[in-house]
Amino acid sequence: MAAGKGSGAGIDHQSPVPKYSQLREILLDLVETELGADQAIPSERELSARFGLSRMTVRQSVDHLVSEGRLYRVQGKGTFVARPKIEMPLRLASFTEDMRARGLEPGSRDLDRRTDAASAHLARMLLIEPGDPVHVIERLRTADGIPMAVERSHIPDAVAPGLGEEPLAGRSLYDLLASTYGVLLDRGEQTIEAGIADPTDAALLDLPAGAAAVLLLQRRSFVGDRPVEFAVSTYRADRYQLHVALEVPRTGR
Repeated sequence: MAAGKGSGAGIDHQSPVPKYSQLREILLDLVETELGADQAIPSERELSARFGLSRMTVRQSVDHLVSEGRLYRVQGKGTFVARPKIEMPLRLASFTEDMRARGLEPGSRDLDRRTDAASAHLARMLLIEPGDPVHVIERLRTADGIPMAVERSHIPDAVAPGLGEEPLAGRSLYDLLASTYGVLLDRGEQTIEAGIADPTDAALLDLPAGAAAVLLLQRRSFVGDRPVEFAVSTYRADRYQLHVALEVPRTGR
């Protein structure tokens, strides 16, 4: 690979900045300015020779970028540039709508469709009585065929009678609620926290078993003051990032 703007930078051996951190910045610039998704970066041997660093230092830099989801390794083939992360929408939007807006093809696979009696916790979330029937829809969501999230939606039967019989292939759940049941969502509330995928979700999301980091989402969607959906989802942390505009609070004199 020819050295370009990103790879042409050097290591300052007199700098107090650790060498692995300097190399990380060089590789990050290479990834952002010269290489596209799924292109290979130079091998550890090449990077070591080019920058006068030990293989251990090079590996430490690459490991950091792999753990951040900027690079990925393929056994026996090398290290490659990961696809750009998708910004987690901080608005009430369906997965289908969000992926299409990004130019990606949304997909889903039904994992389970059933009607359960509401637990005490679920009843509190949906402002219904314990034991009331609730539709449970579990789906694996994909973007351009890549597993992105496992979604588990809970919707009271009183809101959408017979929802369990409605096909959802290639269709947004929110569109179905609007067109078939006249349920137009107007607001929502969501919490996001870091977590570890359980073995079942890790396998569905093509994540390594053991300690795969994920984003755990809980969302309630409302029509007026009435909650009509409670969703619990597991999103791949290596494919998503959060972006929020911050404002400086201004106080009056």
